[in-house]
Amino acid sequence: MPFDINTLWEMITPLREIATLVSFGSFLGIVWWAWSKRRSNDFSEAANLPFQQD
Repeated sequence: MPFDINTLWEMITPLREIATLVSFGSFLGIVWWAWSKRRSNDFSEAANLPFQQD
């Protein structure tokens, strides 16, 4: 059976599409988590940490 690069490419393409969608979904989840109201107080405190005295 000869090796056909087109067949390999057709097999890999759906995996690349799935990986792209999973990565984009993860990105949106992180952005949603970071900008949620519940996290804003924690991030405000963390932003002021460099300015606190020991």
